[in-house]
Amino acid sequence: MINLTIDRGNTTTKLVLWEGTEPTSTSTLFNADNGTLLRAIGELTFDRAAICSVAGPIDGLEDMLGQRGIRLLTLTASTPLPTGNMYATPETLGVDRIAAAIGAHTLYPGRELLVADIGTCVTYDRIDAEGNFIGGNIAPGIGMRLRAMHTFTKALPEVASVGDTPRCGTSTATAMRSGAFYGVVAEVAYYHSLMEGKGLTLLTGGWSERVAQALDFDAQLCPLLVNRGLNRILQYNEKNPL
Repeated sequence: MINLTIDRGNTTTKLVLWEGTEPTSTSTLFNADNGTLLRAIGELTFDRAAICSVAGPIDGLEDMLGQRGIRLLTLTASTPLPTGNMYATPETLGVDRIAAAIGAHTLYPGRELLVADIGTCVTYDRIDAEGNFIGGNIAPGIGMRLRAMHTFTKALPEVASVGDTPRCGTSTATAMRSGAFYGVVAEVAYYHSLMEGKGLTLLTGGWSERVAQALDFDAQLCPLLVNRGLNRILQYNEKNPL
C-alpha cells in the first residue's frame, strides 16, 4: 500500500510517497499553480492520498483522484487525530502545525518536543511526551522581516534574504539581513531553553538547515516533518474509520 502525502505551503509544495513509515520518493515544487501540481500528482502511482494546505485547495484534485478510485483525506480541524490537541481554538490552528507536531511525535515518541517550522512565517510549537499538541507561537519569517523593514520605513532598502550574515553587520544590507536571520536564531534558542534541557528541538522548513548551523546546541533537521505527520494521520484514519 503506497501513500501520497501533499504538503502545500505558501511557497513550496512537497509530494512524498510512503511505503509504510518509510519515504520512497520526494519531490518539491516552488510557487506551483494548480495545473502544475495536478500534472505532477497525475504522474505518480499510489493507493491513498492526504493533503495539508495553507495556500488554498488544489482545484480538481479530488475529482482527478476519484476517477482513479483513490480517496483523498484533506486535513481539517475536524479530522480525527492519533494524538490530543490542547489548542483553545482548534478551528484556527494551521493544519501544517498539527501535522508537523504529529510527525515529530511519530519520530520521537515519549519525548517533550519543540518544532520550529522556519518558512514564510516561523512557528514554534510544543508537544508533550504523550504526543499532545500544547500550543505555540507564530512570528514573521526572515524574508517577511526584511520586506517589513523596507515597507514600513522611508530609508531602509529592499534587501535579499540570501547573502552574507555576519554576526555584526558592516553595511545597511548586512545589518538588516543579519538582524532578521539572527533574530530567528535567537528565538529558536529561547524557546528551546524553556524546555530546561528536558526536550528535543526539531527544525523543518526552507531555512531550517541554515538556522541549525548558527545554533549553539544540537537540533534535529526534519525536512519531511509535515508529510510524515500526514502519513501517520492517513494510516490512523484508515484503521479507525468514522
